[in-house]
Amino acid sequence: MEAISHAGTCLGILASDGILLVAERRNINKLLDEVYYSEKIYKLNEDIVCSVAGITSDANVLTNELRLIAQRYLLKYGEPIPCEQLVSWLCDIKQAYTQYGGKRPFGVSILYMGWDKHYGYQLYQSDPSGNYGGWKATCIGHNSAAAVSSLKQEYDNNNITLDEAKALAIKVLSKTLDLNKLSGDKVEMVTLTRENDKTVTRILPTSEVDALIAKHDRSEAVAEQAKKEKQKL
Repeated sequence: MEAISHAGTCLGILASDGILLVAERRNINKLLDEVYYSEKIYKLNEDIVCSVAGITSDANVLTNELRLIAQRYLLKYGEPIPCEQLVSWLCDIKQAYTQYGGKRPFGVSILYMGWDKHYGYQLYQSDPSGNYGGWKATCIGHNSAAAVSSLKQEYDNNNITLDEAKALAIKVLSKTLDLNKLSGDKVEMVTLTRENDKTVTRILPTSEVDALIAKHDRSEAVAEQAKKEKQKL
Protein backbone atom coordinates (compact mmCIF):
# COMPACT_ATOMS: atom_id res chain seq x y z
CA MET A 1 0.00 0.00 0.00
CA GLU A 2 2.97 2.27 0.69
CA ALA A 3 4.33 1.73 -2.84
CA ILE A 4 0.90 2.55 -4.26
CA SER A 5 0.58 5.77 -2.24
CA HIS A 6 3.81 7.03 -3.88
CA ALA A 7 2.80 6.03 -7.41
CA GLY A 8 1.34 8.40 -10.00
CA THR A 9 -2.32 9.30 -9.50
CA CYS A 10 -5.01 7.43 -11.47
CA LEU A 11 -8.58 8.72 -11.53
CA GLY A 12 -11.71 7.02 -12.87
CA ILE A 13 -15.15 8.59 -13.44
CA LEU A 14 -18.28 6.77 -14.59
CA ALA A 15 -20.56 8.82 -16.87
CA SER A 16 -23.94 8.08 -18.44
CA ASP A 17 -22.46 7.90 -21.97
CA GLY A 18 -19.04 6.38 -21.23
CA ILE A 19 -16.17 6.11 -18.76
CA LEU A 20 -13.08 8.25 -18.25
CA LEU A 21 -9.68 7.15 -16.92
CA VAL A 22 -7.02 9.76 -16.20
CA ALA A 23 -3.45 8.86 -15.24
CA GLU A 24 -0.64 11.15 -14.14
CA ARG A 25 2.36 10.82 -16.43
CA ARG A 26 5.52 11.04 -14.39
CA ASN A 27 8.69 11.89 -16.30
CA ILE A 28 11.11 10.05 -14.03
CA ASN A 29 14.15 10.81 -16.16
CA LYS A 30 14.46 12.88 -19.33
CA LEU A 31 17.10 10.44 -20.64
CA LEU A 32 14.58 7.61 -20.77
CA ASP A 33 13.53 6.55 -24.26
CA GLU A 34 9.75 6.86 -24.52
CA VAL A 35 9.17 3.80 -26.70
CA TYR A 36 5.82 3.01 -25.15
CA TYR A 37 2.97 5.46 -25.68
CA SER A 38 1.55 4.52 -22.30
CA GLU A 39 3.07 3.41 -19.02
CA LYS A 40 -0.06 3.48 -16.92
CA ILE A 41 -2.95 2.34 -19.10
CA TYR A 42 -3.37 -1.17 -20.51
CA LYS A 43 -5.98 -2.60 -22.86
CA LEU A 44 -7.12 -6.03 -21.65
CA ASN A 45 -9.62 -6.95 -24.37
CA GLU A 46 -12.05 -5.19 -26.72
CA ASP A 47 -14.29 -4.03 -23.85
CA ILE A 48 -12.02 -3.53 -20.82
CA VAL A 49 -9.13 -1.15 -20.08
CA CYS A 50 -7.22 -0.79 -16.83
CA SER A 51 -4.91 1.70 -15.17
CA VAL A 52 -2.37 0.78 -12.50
CA ALA A 53 -0.66 2.41 -9.52
CA GLY A 54 2.24 0.74 -7.75
CA ILE A 55 5.19 -1.44 -8.73
CA THR A 56 5.30 -1.51 -12.55
CA SER A 57 6.90 -4.98 -12.82
CA ASP A 58 4.08 -6.43 -10.68
CA ALA A 59 1.55 -4.58 -12.83
CA ASN A 60 2.98 -6.17 -16.00
CA VAL A 61 2.56 -9.66 -14.55
CA LEU A 62 -1.02 -8.96 -13.48
CA THR A 63 -2.10 -7.29 -16.73
CA ASN A 64 -0.75 -10.28 -18.69
CA GLU A 65 -2.73 -12.58 -16.40
CA LEU A 66 -5.87 -10.45 -16.94
CA ARG A 67 -5.48 -10.75 -20.72
CA LEU A 68 -5.06 -14.52 -20.44
CA ILE A 69 -8.16 -14.89 -18.24
CA ALA A 70 -10.19 -12.79 -20.73
CA GLN A 71 -9.00 -14.82 -23.75
CA ARG A 72 -9.58 -18.18 -22.03
CA TYR A 73 -13.16 -17.15 -21.27
CA LEU A 74 -13.71 -15.97 -24.86
CA LEU A 75 -12.32 -19.27 -26.23
CA LYS A 76 -14.42 -21.39 -23.85
CA TYR A 77 -17.76 -19.57 -23.99
CA GLY A 78 -17.59 -17.68 -27.28
CA GLU A 79 -18.43 -14.31 -25.72
CA PRO A 80 -16.43 -11.57 -23.95
CA ILE A 81 -15.92 -12.00 -20.20
CA PRO A 82 -18.21 -9.87 -17.94
CA CYS A 83 -16.22 -7.08 -16.24
CA GLU A 84 -16.84 -8.13 -12.65
CA GLN A 85 -15.95 -11.75 -13.33
CA LEU A 86 -12.56 -10.73 -14.71
CA VAL A 87 -11.87 -8.49 -11.68
CA SER A 88 -13.04 -11.21 -9.28
CA TRP A 89 -10.82 -13.91 -10.81
CA LEU A 90 -7.72 -11.73 -10.62
CA CYS A 91 -8.54 -10.77 -7.03
CA ASP A 92 -8.61 -14.49 -6.14
CA ILE A 93 -5.01 -14.72 -7.36
CA LYS A 94 -4.04 -11.54 -5.48
CA GLN A 95 -5.64 -12.84 -2.29
CA ALA A 96 -3.80 -16.18 -2.54
CA TYR A 97 -0.47 -14.32 -2.51
CA THR A 98 -1.36 -12.74 0.86
CA GLN A 99 -1.48 -16.13 2.59
CA TYR A 100 1.31 -18.28 1.06
CA GLY A 101 4.56 -18.40 3.01
CA GLY A 102 7.63 -17.10 1.19
CA LYS A 103 5.61 -14.94 -1.23
CA ARG A 104 4.78 -11.28 -0.99
CA PRO A 105 1.53 -9.68 -2.18
CA PHE A 106 1.49 -7.82 -5.52
CA GLY A 107 2.17 -4.14 -4.79
CA VAL A 108 -0.42 -2.85 -7.27
CA SER A 109 -3.84 -1.25 -7.15
CA ILE A 110 -5.80 -1.43 -10.40
CA LEU A 111 -8.65 0.68 -11.79
CA TYR A 112 -10.74 -1.15 -14.40
CA MET A 113 -13.18 0.46 -16.80
CA GLY A 114 -15.28 -1.67 -19.07
CA TRP A 115 -18.59 -2.44 -20.72
CA ASP A 116 -20.59 -5.64 -20.84
CA LYS A 117 -24.10 -6.58 -21.99
CA HIS A 118 -25.21 -7.38 -18.43
CA TYR A 119 -24.56 -4.09 -16.60
CA GLY A 120 -23.34 -1.63 -19.25
CA TYR A 121 -20.53 0.74 -18.23
CA GLN A 122 -18.66 -0.27 -15.06
CA LEU A 123 -15.75 1.03 -13.00
CA TYR A 124 -13.93 -1.19 -10.50
CA GLN A 125 -10.96 -0.82 -8.19
CA SER A 126 -8.93 -3.67 -6.68
CA ASP A 127 -6.28 -3.63 -3.93
CA PRO A 128 -3.25 -5.86 -3.13
CA SER A 129 -5.35 -7.62 -0.47
CA GLY A 130 -7.71 -8.99 -3.13
CA ASN A 131 -10.57 -6.69 -2.16
CA TYR A 132 -12.44 -5.00 -4.99
CA GLY A 133 -15.46 -2.74 -5.38
CA GLY A 134 -17.57 -1.00 -8.00
CA TRP A 135 -17.37 2.81 -8.04
CA LYS A 136 -19.01 5.81 -9.68
CA ALA A 137 -15.79 7.79 -9.27
CA THR A 138 -12.58 6.93 -7.45
CA CYS A 139 -8.83 7.51 -7.35
CA ILE A 140 -5.69 5.46 -6.60
CA GLY A 141 -2.07 6.49 -6.19
CA HIS A 142 -0.49 9.64 -4.80
CA ASN A 143 -2.85 12.07 -3.00
CA SER A 144 -5.78 9.71 -3.68
CA ALA A 145 -7.48 10.58 -0.35
CA ALA A 146 -7.59 14.30 -1.26
CA ALA A 147 -8.87 13.48 -4.76
CA VAL A 148 -11.62 11.18 -3.44
CA SER A 149 -12.84 13.80 -0.93
CA SER A 150 -12.86 16.36 -3.76
CA LEU A 151 -14.85 13.94 -5.97
CA LYS A 152 -17.37 13.41 -3.16
CA GLN A 153 -18.14 17.14 -3.18
CA GLU A 154 -18.08 17.68 -6.93
CA TYR A 155 -19.53 14.47 -8.42
CA ASP A 156 -23.20 14.80 -9.35
CA ASN A 157 -25.06 11.48 -9.31
CA ASN A 158 -27.68 12.71 -11.76
CA ASN A 159 -26.18 11.17 -14.89
CA ILE A 160 -23.00 13.12 -15.48
CA THR A 161 -21.93 13.23 -19.16
CA LEU A 162 -18.47 12.33 -20.45
CA ASP A 163 -17.66 15.99 -21.23
CA GLU A 164 -18.62 16.97 -17.67
CA ALA A 165 -16.49 14.07 -16.38
CA LYS A 166 -13.46 15.41 -18.30
CA ALA A 167 -13.94 18.88 -16.81
CA LEU A 168 -14.37 17.37 -13.33
CA ALA A 169 -11.21 15.25 -13.68
CA ILE A 170 -9.13 18.31 -14.66
CA LYS A 171 -10.62 20.26 -11.74
CA VAL A 172 -9.80 17.52 -9.21
CA LEU A 173 -6.29 16.87 -10.57
CA SER A 174 -5.38 20.56 -10.63
CA LYS A 175 -6.16 20.65 -6.89
CA THR A 176 -4.47 17.38 -5.91
CA LEU A 177 -1.39 16.88 -8.13
CA ASP A 178 1.90 18.26 -6.82
CA LEU A 179 2.48 20.35 -9.93
CA ASN A 180 2.86 24.11 -10.29
CA LYS A 181 0.94 24.00 -13.55
CA LEU A 182 -1.12 21.16 -15.00
CA SER A 183 -0.27 20.45 -18.65
CA GLY A 184 -1.28 17.97 -21.35
CA ASP A 185 2.05 16.13 -21.34
CA LYS A 186 1.70 15.40 -17.61
CA VAL A 187 -1.73 13.78 -17.92
CA GLU A 188 -3.00 10.83 -19.93
CA MET A 189 -6.75 10.64 -20.58
CA VAL A 190 -8.62 7.66 -22.01
CA THR A 191 -12.33 7.40 -22.76
CA LEU A 192 -14.37 4.24 -23.27
CA THR A 193 -17.62 4.61 -25.22
CA ARG A 194 -19.96 2.53 -27.40
CA GLU A 195 -20.35 3.26 -31.11
CA ASN A 196 -22.27 1.07 -33.58
CA ASP A 197 -22.47 -1.79 -31.05
CA LYS A 198 -18.70 -1.73 -30.56
CA THR A 199 -16.63 -0.56 -27.61
CA VAL A 200 -14.29 2.28 -28.55
CA THR A 201 -11.31 3.26 -26.40
CA ARG A 202 -9.66 6.54 -27.28
CA ILE A 203 -6.53 8.17 -25.87
CA LEU A 204 -7.02 11.93 -25.97
CA PRO A 205 -4.22 13.79 -27.80
CA THR A 206 -2.15 16.29 -25.79
CA SER A 207 -3.74 19.25 -27.65
CA GLU A 208 -7.22 18.18 -26.51
CA VAL A 209 -6.08 17.80 -22.89
CA ASP A 210 -4.40 21.24 -23.05
CA ALA A 211 -7.68 22.72 -24.33
CA LEU A 212 -9.56 21.22 -21.35
CA ILE A 213 -6.95 22.61 -18.94
CA ALA A 214 -7.16 26.07 -20.57
CA LYS A 215 -10.95 26.00 -20.27
CA HIS A 216 -10.66 25.09 -16.57
CA ASP A 217 -8.14 27.91 -15.98
CA ARG A 218 -10.51 30.43 -17.61
CA SER A 219 -13.48 29.34 -15.48
CA GLU A 220 -11.29 29.48 -12.34
CA ALA A 221 -10.18 33.01 -13.24
CA VAL A 222 -13.81 34.10 -13.74
CA ALA A 223 -14.81 32.56 -10.41
CA GLU A 224 -11.89 34.28 -8.65
CA GLN A 225 -12.85 37.63 -10.21
CA ALA A 226 -16.47 37.22 -9.08
CA LYS A 227 -15.28 36.34 -5.57
CA LYS A 228 -13.14 39.52 -5.38
CA GLU A 229 -16.01 41.71 -6.57
CA LYS A 230 -18.31 40.13 -3.99
CA GLN A 231 -15.79 40.90 -1.23
CA LYS A 232 -15.62 44.55 -2.33
CA LEU A 233 -19.39 44.84 -1.90
